Amino acid sequence: MAAEQSCLCTQGFTLFGILVAAYIVIKQTWNILRGLRSHILSRCWRTDLKTYGQWAVVTGATDGIGKAYALELSKRGLNVVLISRTLEKLKRVAVEIEKETGRKVKYIQADYTSGTNIYHKIEEELKGLEIGILVNNVGMKLSEMPCKYLDTPNIEKMLNSLINCNIQSVVQMTRIILPQMVQRKKGLVINISSEAGNRPHPMALMYSASKVFVDFFSRGLHVEYKTQGITVQCVMPLFVSTEMTFQMKTNIFVKSAAAFASEALNTVGYTERTNGCLSHSLQSYAANLISDDLYYLLLESKSIEEYFKNMNTSYKNKDK
Repeated sequence: MAAEQSCLCTQGFTLFGILVAAYIVIKQTWNILRGLRSHILSRCWRTDLKTYGQWAVVTGATDGIGKAYALELSKRGLNVVLISRTLEKLKRVAVEIEKETGRKVKYIQADYTSGTNIYHKIEEELKGLEIGILVNNVGMKLSEMPCKYLDTPNIEKMLNSLINCNIQSVVQMTRIILPQMVQRKKGLVINISSEAGNRPHPMALMYSASKVFVDFFSRGLHVEYKTQGITVQCVMPLFVSTEMTFQMKTNIFVKSAAAFASEALNTVGYTERTNGCLSHSLQSYAANLISDDLYYLLLESKSIEEYFKNMNTSYKNKDK
């Protein structure tokens, strides 16, 4: 009798193990197929972004990923509204896009770190435009270099600026533009988050936490409005060569802003949550295999701190 019970237990555990292994294999196969669909298939069959509407609005549009999105959207047939802080840069980028693509370009000067007083002006200047795409890109770091929370220079001012820029801008711009999309039953909201929003990032804590908000807000908003023809996509890049990353050299791991924006826009219509490009998706997959304890140890290591210090010094010396 005891032998029979032991045999049944062994068979039960064996069956359980087979089921778990089958689940893991099926899940990973499904993830691979989804990745191929998002990053390979999408290169051949792009979503026609003009179907969303005539105009795209891009925040933080004069540098880095924002500028690259604005230019790529223009190349794909949309007129664009650039919103950023520096008037001279806005004028220069507007001329650049008009010359290269022949599309209409409007610009609005606004400092997203300053609080809610800017949104009435933005709302007024956007009136009358058929806005099909909103790219919530504007963002900032709490400090130039990785540091502990309380070691942040001018922490009170920087906290307010970061919350206004990284969080308030997303919800306010969505509040302004989403109603007309719902009315037309068509629209695309692209929110630029970060891989740093996938789990806590010591030494860049507030930036990471703000990007978690963007991710959760995007996913929830998509569920709320997808039946009304609205797509909300959250983009979570890793390293892209911009001023925020000290213009890192591009390689198989680090994308240029232009290459990233092009690949990321290809994924529209294929996925609502993406790292933007194949390289970053593979890096994210590998990073998720690392335990939290080891991940945090790496982020807090002196070698990482020295690496960013050297990059910052090199970047500043290059500008001199």
